[in-house]
Amino acid sequence: MLRSVNDLKGFEIVATDGEIGNVEQFYFDDERWALRYIVVNTGNWLSGRQVLISPFSVMHVDRENKRLQVTLTKSQVEKSPNIDTHKPVSRQMEAAHSDYYGYSYYWGSPFLWGAGEYPVMAARQPISMAAAVATSGVRGRPTTALTSVPVNINPEDVHLRSTQEVTSYHIAATDGEIGHVEDFIVEDDSWAIRYLAIDTRNWLPGKKVMISPQWIASIDWAQAKVHVNLSCEGVKESPEYDNSKLISREYETQLYQHYRQPCYWAE
Repeated sequence: MLRSVNDLKGFEIVATDGEIGNVEQFYFDDERWALRYIVVNTGNWLSGRQVLISPFSVMHVDRENKRLQVTLTKSQVEKSPNIDTHKPVSRQMEAAHSDYYGYSYYWGSPFLWGAGEYPVMAARQPISMAAAVATSGVRGRPTTALTSVPVNINPEDVHLRSTQEVTSYHIAATDGEIGHVEDFIVEDDSWAIRYLAIDTRNWLPGKKVMISPQWIASIDWAQAKVHVNLSCEGVKESPEYDNSKLISREYETQLYQHYRQPCYWAE
Protein backbone atom coordinates (compact mmCIF):
# COMPACT_ATOMS: atom_id res chain seq x y z
CA MET A 1 0.00 0.00 0.00
CA LEU A 2 1.16 3.54 -0.77
CA ARG A 3 1.15 6.26 1.88
CA SER A 4 1.90 9.96 2.17
CA VAL A 5 5.05 10.93 4.04
CA ASN A 6 3.38 14.13 5.21
CA ASP A 7 0.71 12.04 6.93
CA LEU A 8 3.38 10.31 9.03
CA LYS A 9 4.74 13.54 10.51
CA GLY A 10 3.95 13.90 14.17
CA PHE A 11 3.43 10.15 14.71
CA GLU A 12 4.47 9.02 18.17
CA ILE A 13 7.46 6.67 18.33
CA VAL A 14 6.94 3.95 20.92
CA ALA A 15 9.83 1.77 22.12
CA THR A 16 9.34 -1.55 23.88
CA ASP A 17 9.39 0.24 27.24
CA GLY A 18 7.85 3.63 26.57
CA GLU A 19 7.54 6.66 24.32
CA ILE A 20 10.65 8.28 22.89
CA GLY A 21 9.35 11.16 20.79
CA ASN A 22 7.59 12.15 17.58
CA VAL A 23 8.34 11.95 13.88
CA GLU A 24 9.78 15.23 12.67
CA GLN A 25 10.90 14.37 9.15
CA PHE A 26 12.71 11.68 7.14
CA TYR A 27 15.99 11.13 5.35
CA PHE A 28 15.92 9.44 1.95
CA ASP A 29 18.81 8.41 -0.24
CA ASP A 30 19.11 10.06 -3.63
CA GLU A 31 20.52 6.94 -5.31
CA ARG A 32 17.85 4.31 -4.61
CA TRP A 33 14.98 6.56 -3.53
CA ALA A 34 13.96 4.96 -0.25
CA LEU A 35 13.29 6.41 3.19
CA ARG A 36 16.34 5.38 5.22
CA TYR A 37 15.79 7.11 8.57
CA ILE A 38 13.06 8.63 10.66
CA VAL A 39 14.19 11.81 12.38
CA VAL A 40 12.68 11.77 15.86
CA ASN A 41 12.34 14.77 18.12
CA THR A 42 12.70 13.40 21.66
CA GLY A 43 11.27 16.51 23.31
CA ASN A 44 11.84 16.81 27.06
CA TRP A 45 13.05 13.23 27.38
CA LEU A 46 16.48 13.91 25.84
CA SER A 47 16.30 17.70 26.05
CA GLY A 48 15.21 18.16 22.47
CA ARG A 49 17.89 15.91 21.01
CA GLN A 50 17.02 14.44 17.63
CA VAL A 51 17.77 10.78 16.96
CA LEU A 52 17.62 8.60 13.89
CA ILE A 53 15.45 5.49 13.78
CA SER A 54 15.88 3.05 10.90
CA PRO A 55 12.96 1.22 9.27
CA PHE A 56 14.89 -1.91 10.30
CA SER A 57 13.49 -1.36 13.79
CA VAL A 58 9.88 -0.53 12.87
CA MET A 59 7.61 -3.29 14.09
CA HIS A 60 4.17 -1.81 13.43
CA VAL A 61 2.65 1.32 11.93
CA ASP A 62 -0.58 2.17 13.73
CA ARG A 63 -2.11 4.79 11.47
CA GLU A 64 -5.38 4.99 13.37
CA ASN A 65 -3.65 6.05 16.59
CA LYS A 66 -0.72 7.73 14.81
CA ARG A 67 1.98 5.56 16.37
CA LEU A 68 5.10 3.82 15.16
CA GLN A 69 6.13 0.88 17.34
CA VAL A 70 9.82 -0.02 17.23
CA THR A 71 11.81 -3.01 18.49
CA LEU A 72 14.16 -0.83 20.54
CA THR A 73 14.46 0.07 24.21
CA LYS A 74 14.68 3.64 25.44
CA SER A 75 18.17 2.90 26.72
CA GLN A 76 19.30 1.80 23.26
CA VAL A 77 18.00 5.00 21.72
CA GLU A 78 19.49 7.17 24.46
CA LYS A 79 22.97 5.66 23.97
CA SER A 80 22.86 5.72 20.17
CA PRO A 81 25.50 7.72 18.25
CA ASN A 82 24.91 11.46 18.20
CA ILE A 83 24.15 12.73 14.71
CA ASP A 84 23.77 16.43 13.96
CA THR A 85 20.72 16.48 11.73
CA HIS A 86 21.49 20.09 10.76
CA LYS A 87 24.55 18.86 8.85
CA PRO A 88 24.90 16.33 6.01
CA VAL A 89 24.90 12.75 7.28
CA SER A 90 27.88 10.96 5.73
CA ARG A 91 28.16 7.30 4.93
CA GLN A 92 30.68 7.03 7.77
CA MET A 93 28.05 8.30 10.22
CA GLU A 94 25.53 5.85 8.77
CA ALA A 95 28.00 3.01 9.25
CA ALA A 96 28.48 3.93 12.90
CA HIS A 97 24.70 4.04 13.38
CA SER A 98 24.22 0.66 11.68
CA ASP A 99 27.05 -0.94 13.64
CA TYR A 100 25.62 0.28 16.93
CA TYR A 101 22.23 -1.33 16.23
CA GLY A 102 23.63 -4.37 14.40
CA TYR A 103 21.99 -3.64 11.04
CA SER A 104 23.23 -4.63 7.60
CA TYR A 105 24.58 -1.83 5.42
CA TYR A 106 21.81 -1.20 2.92
CA TRP A 107 24.26 0.25 0.39
CA GLY A 108 26.28 -2.96 0.26
CA SER A 109 23.99 -4.91 -2.05
CA PRO A 110 21.96 -4.75 -5.26
CA PHE A 111 18.90 -5.19 -3.02
CA LEU A 112 17.12 -2.19 -1.57
CA TRP A 113 17.90 -3.11 2.06
CA GLY A 114 21.21 -4.93 1.93
CA ALA A 115 20.18 -8.58 2.17
CA GLY A 116 16.67 -8.13 0.80
CA GLU A 117 14.05 -5.82 -0.62
CA TYR A 118 12.42 -5.22 2.77
CA PRO A 119 14.05 -3.85 5.95
CA VAL A 120 12.59 -6.55 8.20
CA MET A 121 14.15 -9.25 6.05
CA ALA A 122 17.50 -7.51 5.65
CA ALA A 123 17.96 -6.79 9.35
CA ARG A 124 18.15 -10.50 10.08
CA GLN A 125 20.62 -11.46 7.36
CA PRO A 126 24.24 -10.39 6.81
CA ILE A 127 25.12 -9.21 3.34
CA SER A 128 27.73 -11.11 1.41
CA MET A 129 31.36 -10.16 0.94
CA ALA A 130 30.87 -9.84 -2.82
CA ALA A 131 28.00 -7.44 -2.31
CA ALA A 132 29.98 -5.39 0.17
CA VAL A 133 32.90 -5.02 -2.23
CA ALA A 134 30.52 -3.82 -4.93
CA THR A 135 29.11 -0.99 -2.83
CA SER A 136 29.59 2.63 -3.75
CA GLY A 137 32.12 4.32 -1.47
CA VAL A 138 33.15 1.10 0.32
CA ARG A 139 35.99 -0.93 -1.17
CA GLY A 140 37.16 -4.36 -0.15
CA ARG A 141 35.17 -4.48 3.06
CA PRO A 142 33.85 -7.86 4.21
CA THR A 143 30.77 -7.19 6.29
CA THR A 144 28.20 -8.87 8.49
CA ALA A 145 25.21 -7.56 10.35
CA LEU A 146 27.44 -6.93 13.38
CA THR A 147 30.82 -5.33 12.73
CA SER A 148 33.12 -2.56 13.85
CA VAL A 149 33.22 0.79 12.09
CA PRO A 150 34.79 0.10 8.67
CA VAL A 151 37.84 1.63 7.09
CA ASN A 152 38.00 3.10 3.58
CA ILE A 153 34.67 4.87 3.80
CA ASN A 154 34.83 8.34 2.32
CA PRO A 155 33.48 10.68 5.01
CA GLU A 156 32.29 13.04 2.25
CA ASP A 157 30.20 10.31 0.62
CA VAL A 158 26.77 11.80 1.31
CA HIS A 159 23.60 10.51 -0.31
CA LEU A 160 20.97 11.32 2.31
CA ARG A 161 18.53 14.14 1.74
CA SER A 162 15.87 15.62 3.97
CA THR A 163 12.25 15.27 2.90
CA GLN A 164 11.64 18.56 4.66
CA GLU A 165 14.30 20.27 2.56
CA VAL A 166 13.22 18.83 -0.80
CA THR A 167 9.57 19.63 -0.18
CA SER A 168 9.06 22.92 -2.08
CA TYR A 169 11.77 22.17 -4.67
CA HIS A 170 10.66 23.40 -8.09
CA ILE A 171 9.93 20.89 -10.84
CA ALA A 172 11.32 21.66 -14.29
CA ALA A 173 9.93 19.77 -17.29
CA THR A 174 11.83 19.67 -20.57
CA ASP A 175 10.09 22.86 -21.71
CA GLY A 176 9.29 24.82 -18.57
CA GLU A 177 8.47 24.73 -14.86
CA ILE A 178 5.34 22.90 -13.74
CA GLY A 179 5.12 23.27 -9.96
CA HIS A 180 6.86 22.20 -6.77
CA VAL A 181 7.30 19.12 -4.61
CA GLU A 182 4.54 18.89 -2.03
CA ASP A 183 4.87 15.36 -0.68
CA PHE A 184 6.51 11.96 -1.07
CA ILE A 185 4.53 8.79 -1.60
CA VAL A 186 6.13 5.74 -0.01
CA GLU A 187 5.42 2.03 -0.17
CA ASP A 188 4.48 0.52 3.21
CA ASP A 189 6.63 -2.60 3.31
CA SER A 190 9.74 -1.58 1.39
CA TRP A 191 9.84 2.10 2.39
CA ALA A 192 10.64 2.85 -1.25
CA ILE A 193 9.62 6.27 -2.54
CA ARG A 194 7.35 5.55 -5.50
CA TYR A 195 6.24 9.08 -6.33
CA LEU A 196 6.75 12.75 -5.73
CA ALA A 197 3.43 14.54 -5.32
CA ILE A 198 3.57 17.81 -7.26
CA ASP A 199 1.47 20.90 -6.61
CA THR A 200 0.96 22.77 -9.89
CA ARG A 201 -1.11 25.62 -8.43
CA ASN A 202 1.11 28.32 -9.98
CA TRP A 203 0.65 26.72 -13.40
CA LEU A 204 -2.49 24.56 -13.31
CA PRO A 205 -4.65 25.97 -10.47
CA GLY A 206 -6.00 23.29 -8.19
CA LYS A 207 -4.39 20.29 -9.86
CA LYS A 208 -1.94 17.89 -8.22
CA VAL A 209 0.00 15.26 -10.14
CA MET A 210 2.47 12.51 -9.37
CA ILE A 211 5.90 11.87 -10.85
CA SER A 212 7.99 8.74 -10.41
CA PRO A 213 11.65 9.11 -9.38
CA GLN A 214 12.36 6.97 -12.47
CA TRP A 215 11.41 9.95 -14.62
CA ILE A 216 13.82 12.36 -12.95
CA ALA A 217 16.73 13.41 -15.17
CA SER A 218 18.71 15.27 -12.50
CA ILE A 219 18.43 17.33 -9.34
CA ASP A 220 20.11 20.69 -8.95
CA TRP A 221 20.61 20.78 -5.18
CA ALA A 222 22.13 24.27 -5.27
CA GLN A 223 19.17 25.71 -7.17
CA ALA A 224 16.56 23.55 -5.38
CA LYS A 225 15.19 22.26 -8.67
CA VAL A 226 14.18 18.81 -9.92
CA HIS A 227 14.51 18.23 -13.68
CA VAL A 228 12.23 15.60 -15.19
CA ASN A 229 12.16 13.90 -18.58
CA LEU A 230 8.58 14.99 -19.18
CA SER A 231 6.97 17.77 -21.18
CA CYS A 232 4.67 20.41 -19.75
CA GLU A 233 1.87 19.18 -21.99
CA GLY A 234 2.43 15.59 -20.82
CA VAL A 235 2.14 16.63 -17.19
CA LYS A 236 -0.89 18.82 -17.91
CA GLU A 237 -2.77 15.87 -19.41
CA SER A 238 -1.65 13.32 -16.78
CA PRO A 239 -4.13 11.70 -14.35
CA GLU A 240 -4.84 14.00 -11.42
CA TYR A 241 -3.71 13.00 -7.94
CA ASP A 242 -6.36 13.24 -5.23
CA ASN A 243 -4.61 13.18 -1.83
CA SER A 244 -7.92 12.53 -0.06
CA LYS A 245 -8.09 9.02 -1.54
CA LEU A 246 -5.93 5.92 -1.30
CA ILE A 247 -3.76 5.40 -4.35
CA SER A 248 -5.06 2.41 -6.28
CA ARG A 249 -3.17 0.16 -8.66
CA GLU A 250 -5.71 1.22 -11.29
CA TYR A 251 -4.62 4.85 -10.90
CA GLU A 252 -0.95 3.87 -11.03
CA THR A 253 -1.53 1.87 -14.21
CA GLN A 254 -3.25 4.84 -15.84
CA LEU A 255 -0.32 7.06 -14.83
CA TYR A 256 2.32 4.76 -16.33
CA GLN A 257 0.26 4.19 -19.46
CA HIS A 258 -0.12 7.93 -19.91
CA TYR A 259 3.65 8.42 -19.87
CA ARG A 260 4.27 5.17 -21.78
CA GLN A 261 6.65 3.98 -19.11
CA PRO A 262 7.13 0.45 -17.73
CA CYS A 263 5.44 -0.12 -14.37
CA TYR A 264 7.79 -0.60 -11.42
CA TRP A 265 5.81 -3.59 -10.14
CA ALA A 266 6.40 -5.41 -13.44
CA GLU A 267 10.20 -5.24 -13.19
